[in-house]
Amino acid sequence: MDVMEILRESVDRQASDVIISAGAPITYHVHGSLEPLDPEWVLSGTETQDLVYQFLTMDQRRIFENERELDVGYHVPDLARYRVSVYQQKGTVAAVLRLVPLEIPHYTAIGLSDRTLMEMVNKPNGLILITGPTGAGKSTTIASYIEYLNAEHGIPKHIISIEDPIEFLFRNKTCLIDQREIGFDTKGYVRGLKAALRQMPHIIFVGEMRDRETMEVALTAAETGNIVISTLSTQSASKTINRIIDVFPLEHQAEIRTRLSLTLKVVVSQTLLRRIDAAGRICAREVMFVNSPISNLIREGKIHQINNAIATHYRDGMKLLDDDLLALYQQGVVDYVDVITRIQDAEKMKGLKRA
Repeated sequence: MDVMEILRESVDRQASDVIISAGAPITYHVHGSLEPLDPEWVLSGTETQDLVYQFLTMDQRRIFENERELDVGYHVPDLARYRVSVYQQKGTVAAVLRLVPLEIPHYTAIGLSDRTLMEMVNKPNGLILITGPTGAGKSTTIASYIEYLNAEHGIPKHIISIEDPIEFLFRNKTCLIDQREIGFDTKGYVRGLKAALRQMPHIIFVGEMRDRETMEVALTAAETGNIVISTLSTQSASKTINRIIDVFPLEHQAEIRTRLSLTLKVVVSQTLLRRIDAAGRICAREVMFVNSPISNLIREGKIHQINNAIATHYRDGMKLLDDDLLALYQQGVVDYVDVITRIQDAEKMKGLKRA
């Protein structure tokens, strides 16, 4: 089958991902479920390599054959972009293609509240983190924020992104946006982030804070008057803060807590759930704005009290993920099983009754 037929089908089915793996049919991830293209067509290793290699240039094929793993972007004009993760399994070539729409969704379309967006937009400097598991829509949330600045905010900004690979493509409108891809435009996150500090940025988007050195440079960039926005694979604001602190040696953790208390501005932790009231998925979010009480808790190492602080400041636009999950369930939007597997507070879990 021509690979374009597979990609067009992914758009027609509104799939978020396409899985190409030997020993299984071509499979689409649609609203949280796996759907085979043709259950009777089980791919061989030769077929998977032929299909996957259509996404790669000769240079990319050589890199993959040497490294056995590769992340690249693949653009189909007038259709979609794909983030292609190529890997080897049981000696055969496999890939997962994450679909990235050509049109960046408006922040209201992904359920981001006006209050949360405005808190992000109106910060003159500091660190903003969008967190959650793989496939939780973190890149989409950040893209919607950047596109709001670019299309609606009306204040020119120089935005530099460092991505692996580039996902959403931005067109310069109000803002001037430079997008740099790891392995093509720069050799790594740390190198690209350090270089960005000399490139007159107002906002730096770092695709992922993967290691201690990236976190260190991101903190420094946020301290020097820039907005730094990035992602982590953590599932709450408190876990995000602990994750950053714990990456550093014990003797430096007090200093990191102080720096975080001054530079961290917003944490949005999110997860996607299958809707039961309509086709598609919906995002549940935890939102934390770092005010004076929360800043003090971070500096003093009282991270375990942050959930209480978020709950206390509900009227200020903050909310806990558990509360958002419960609200979606009570509204009949999501299923009991999806909620019960994500709730973190044992007491709230006990009080959750199946409809």
